[in-house]
Amino acid sequence: MSYCSAIENMNEEKKAIHKPYHDLYYGFPIHDDNELFCRLVLEINQAGLSWETILKKEATFRKAYSNFNIKKVAAYSEADRERLMADAGIIRNRLKINAAIENAKTILQLQKEYGSFEKWLELHHPKTKDEWVKLFKKTFRFTGGEIVNEFLMSIGYLPGAHAANCAVYNKVMKTNPMWSRK
Repeated sequence: MSYCSAIENMNEEKKAIHKPYHDLYYGFPIHDDNELFCRLVLEINQAGLSWETILKKEATFRKAYSNFNIKKVAAYSEADRERLMADAGIIRNRLKINAAIENAKTILQLQKEYGSFEKWLELHHPKTKDEWVKLFKKTFRFTGGEIVNEFLMSIGYLPGAHAANCAVYNKVMKTNPMWSRK
């Protein structure tokens, strides 16, 4: 069975960390707004770091950010910001922490206007990567080109999550209605 070269070229220790995400999550659609928010926060926090670092810290991110409950994170106070800055289980970067909280507030607004974060994304699909980046920069904080690209690839809105010869590629294609609307 063939996998993306990045997975195939990893040693067994790294495969144990990366393969579950690669095989079960990367490129598959997400229909829960809290999980979409989770993926956005994780992608923002990956900026400047390895994805492996984020995968290793995912459980502590979930705990620190109230399991990515958008309403709870949007209501975080200054004390919550300081708690997050002191939490060694996450990435302690004030800009990234502030972006998570402010982006949660933005998603709440999108939910009011469009019914859900997912519906807002669907409304704008399809777009090119550059169009998505422009929209995200206008809408969210700390969302540069690579963050937006990885976020949208990871949830199936942009192609490229898997090579066509990867065993997971066809599974993603079958579960992703986005590809039939191109």
